[in-house]
This record gives sequence, structure tokens and C-alpha cells, in this order.
Amino acid sequence: MNNVKFFINYSGYCLANVKHVIKGEKSKLIKFNALYALISHPDKGYILFDSGYTRRFYDATKSYPNKIYANETKVTITKNNEVKSQLESIGIKTEEIKHIIISHFHADHIGGLKDFKNANIYCSKKSYNQVKSINNFFAFSKGILKDLIPIDIETRLKFIEDISIEKEDAIFQKKYDLFQDQTIIIYNLPGHAAGQIGILLNTLKNKYFLISDACWDIRAITNNKLPNKIVRLFFDSWQDYICSIENIKRFKKINPEITLIPSHCSETTDILISEKLDINVL
Repeated sequence: MNNVKFFINYSGYCLANVKHVIKGEKSKLIKFNALYALISHPDKGYILFDSGYTRRFYDATKSYPNKIYANETKVTITKNNEVKSQLESIGIKTEEIKHIIISHFHADHIGGLKDFKNANIYCSKKSYNQVKSINNFFAFSKGILKDLIPIDIETRLKFIEDISIEKEDAIFQKKYDLFQDQTIIIYNLPGHAAGQIGILLNTLKNKYFLISDACWDIRAITNNKLPNKIVRLFFDSWQDYICSIENIKRFKKINPEITLIPSHCSETTDILISEKLDINVL
């Protein structure tokens, strides 16, 4: 695998109850930070993995039924926290972002898509098919706010299954070499959301597996502390979720040197984030 550089940071957050995140915990609100990653590829330039929240979330949830989403999640995002502002603060213009990989289409992962008009957008077929087919009235119940999706998305969509080299994988059955150069390897991580994916990156210092929302808390992997089953109401498939958890456990056992990065586990991500955005840290 060739080397890339990258950093991760937060772009807003919502509130979640820890008793839903981990079965058996007492009721307490915790932050679910909206994680994104900026990847520097030796040939492709800057690549985003997810795009956090933007203040567009507030417009998209002004009215019912989407307002139910806002009432339940209590999102906080400011202009300075948006990915666009963060990148501009270190001299990276939005037009420099030519590629965005979407783990899945929940609002905290696609909020910034409209800011990057020159970017190709990569996702799985299954994830986008759900966006297209789900009824607008009920989309919020699956974490989808269609107002956050660029109107020209289909002219920029690249389906991972169509453009990548598919390879067999002993644990996940298949994996995808996105740019056919072993820099970004994509794995299917279904369950939490339809067609969810994660990416494996290799830097000069370490290897990282960004597993998105395959688990919310790393203890689901390390200590088998799973969410309360009430979240089944919002997951795409509980059976697939459990399968993804078990696959990641096997992956970690075989590859103990690889750092797992769930999107919302502050215990894991806080120590990886620098005060200054620096692509050479990780």
C-alpha cells in the first residue's frame, strides 16, 4: 500500500444519550462529534472523507417532519466549525477538493457537500439507492435530509463498485482499491446505514481504519458493549450491524497495529486531533 497523509477533525456535534450508545449505562447526554478526514494523496491531491455538519442543517430541519430530527439530535454547528471554514483557515480553497468519499448519507456525514462544487463524490450504490428511493416524508427517520444533497450530485457521483478494483478479502469477503494504487482501500460496513463503507489508510507513521458508524463507541469492539436494542428502529439492519462488528473484531485481531477510528467515539478520536490542523501529524 502506498502512503498518504491525513488529519481528522470535528465539524459540529449532536447530543446522544449514552444509555442508547451502550446498553446498561445510566442516562446521560454526550457529544457525538461529526468527524471528517482530509487526505493528501500523492497524485489525486486533497480528498475528503465525509464532510461534517454545516449550518444548512438548521434550514433543512425548520419544518416538520424534519424538525423531529433536529429536536432529537440537538445539533450545534458554527461557521468557523464548518469544514469549508476550517480548510480555508489553513489556506485550502474549496475548489482544491476534487474528491469526496461518503461513508453514508446521514446528515452529519454529508452536511458540507454543497460547499465543494468541483468534487467527484464517491459512495456505494446501495447507499445512494436508498437516498433516491426513500420517501421524502420519512427520510429523516433514517437520518437522511435530502435538502443537504447537491442538486447536481448525479453528474458527479462515482460508484465504488463501478470504478474500483474489487478484490477478495478473507474477512469482509470483498474490498475495493479506490484509485487502483493501494492508497485507499474501501470495505463494506453495513448495518447502521444502508451501504455504509469504511476506508483503510496507510501513512508514513501508522495505519488507520476509519470505520464510520460501524460502531459508536470503541468498546463495542473491545468489550462487546453494544448499543441498546432500541436503536434497531433507526438502523438499516441490526443483523448486518452485528456482522460488521464481528468482522471488525476479526480484522483487529489479525492486524493489532492498525488504529480503528469510529466517527463518534471521543475516547478514540480526541487523542488523534491536533489543536492546529496539520496533515503531517498522523
